[in-house]
Amino acid sequence: MTFATPAMSMFVRPSTPRVEECCLPSEVSVAPDAEARRIASSVGRGDEAAFRQLYDLYHGRLLRLAIVLARGDEALAQDVTQAVFVTAAQKLRGAESEKHLWNWLARVTRQHIGKAWRQRGKNSPLVGVENLPEVADQDRADSILEVTLDAAMSWMDADEQQLLEAFYFDHLSCKEIAEQLNVTPKAVSSRLERVRDKLRSLVAKSLGHES
Repeated sequence: MTFATPAMSMFVRPSTPRVEECCLPSEVSVAPDAEARRIASSVGRGDEAAFRQLYDLYHGRLLRLAIVLARGDEALAQDVTQAVFVTAAQKLRGAESEKHLWNWLARVTRQHIGKAWRQRGKNSPLVGVENLPEVADQDRADSILEVTLDAAMSWMDADEQQLLEAFYFDHLSCKEIAEQLNVTPKAVSSRLERVRDKLRSLVAKSLGHES
């Protein structure tokens, strides 16, 4: 069976403070052990509804992990996150607990990141990976990831944060954003590319402070 993952967004839509307040959204509560076992076994049987649940529960959390491991390379992080769910559709057969399921997904994320760097001919190790706690310490791991991204976002200007929110949270196209700002779509696209580059640099800088 072939699964198609939903369109990827960079962050999970927050229900609490907005991006301009420099707070990154937290992912919805992950499944308890029994639910994780059910979802994992159902995905292994090719259940598309279970795959959708898996995606909805974990895509934001995995994307945060991928952004940090990819040193702020948002495009690579999105590609890797999607690849992780493709791998889950193909190879996930079960999980003993929620922790076990998250460990499996996080390990696959690291494997895909490492493969991507090798394909790009990168010789340097992943910045900050050795400083991330094992995902068994779930709260601490999530805290480090969110603090890393929060630090990067806090160094961005308010209009840069708003552009990211419009594009990633509100899913507006460059054309729609351009109409709101009374500029050309090309100007929005160029601006978005610069903001992405800045985010990449700031995540790397934040990781450097952590190491």
